[in-house]
Amino acid sequence: MVEVTLENTLIGHQNPIYTLAVDEQNGLLYSAGNDKGIVEWDLNTMKFKRVLCTVPSSVYNLCFIPEKDLLVATLRTGGILVIRKSEPELVAKLAVEKGAAFVVKAILTKNELLAIDEYGKAYVWNLDNFELLYSFKVSNTTVRSLVLDEKNQTLAVGDKNGYIHLFDTRDYHKINSAPIHTQSVTSLAFVDGFLISGGRDAKMYKTSVTDLSKVAEVTPHMFTVYGIIPLGESIFATVSRDKTIKVWDTEFKLQKNISRDRGIDSHHLSINSAVYNSSLQLLCTAGDDKLVKVWKLTF
Repeated sequence: MVEVTLENTLIGHQNPIYTLAVDEQNGLLYSAGNDKGIVEWDLNTMKFKRVLCTVPSSVYNLCFIPEKDLLVATLRTGGILVIRKSEPELVAKLAVEKGAAFVVKAILTKNELLAIDEYGKAYVWNLDNFELLYSFKVSNTTVRSLVLDEKNQTLAVGDKNGYIHLFDTRDYHKINSAPIHTQSVTSLAFVDGFLISGGRDAKMYKTSVTDLSKVAEVTPHMFTVYGIIPLGESIFATVSRDKTIKVWDTEFKLQKNISRDRGIDSHHLSINSAVYNSSLQLLCTAGDDKLVKVWKLTF
């Protein structure tokens, strides 16, 4: 059984937080959202460190690439900022053709950066010179979730219509596609050899990576599942618009329920994002209440 205790609450944001990223090696956390800046926190001291950089608009997604010392931020305006983290300095400013990108991911085996705009078009840049290599359609509608299994060269994408699409990262050809949720797919994770998905329909499915057949399903939350965070080989956490954090095993058995209703000093508004620092065993959550909560996990 996993034990979850609140280590600290990080205060400073003036507006809702949409996204988190973690630098495990240096014990640093990054948060951004509707504020005009990306904030850096020290997870060793549990204190604010600095505003890494200012941004011209809301940040939808952060992606830290430790091998390159880069932090990538996608903006509401459609821009994508590539920031050298240690300096900090702006290395590149990329853009999608229209709308904004809700997801961005580095594919290190190919030295590429991939982002998908809200019209379902993917863009792939070289991670050294940030030249646009190619673009292609992954869906006919908005994509809000993406997960990469680099070892098995598989990319999973979830769209607004409830479909999950699988791609081979070697040449980005589509492997499979299937309707899984009745509404938007809002979170994805590879856990214990399966693909776990959460949606706006408040459902969570375990599907086979080979043919996307449904293996198990549960209604984990009352509202949208905004994050699925692997905590180990056979355990993961979910966060939701219903303000709760839950820990599950891969058989979909609930291990922990963290909420204010249970007398725990958790979030009091929607939880929009979560990340896990495995070396420190810290789960970080953030949302509309402008707070970052840091939880210590004991297995």
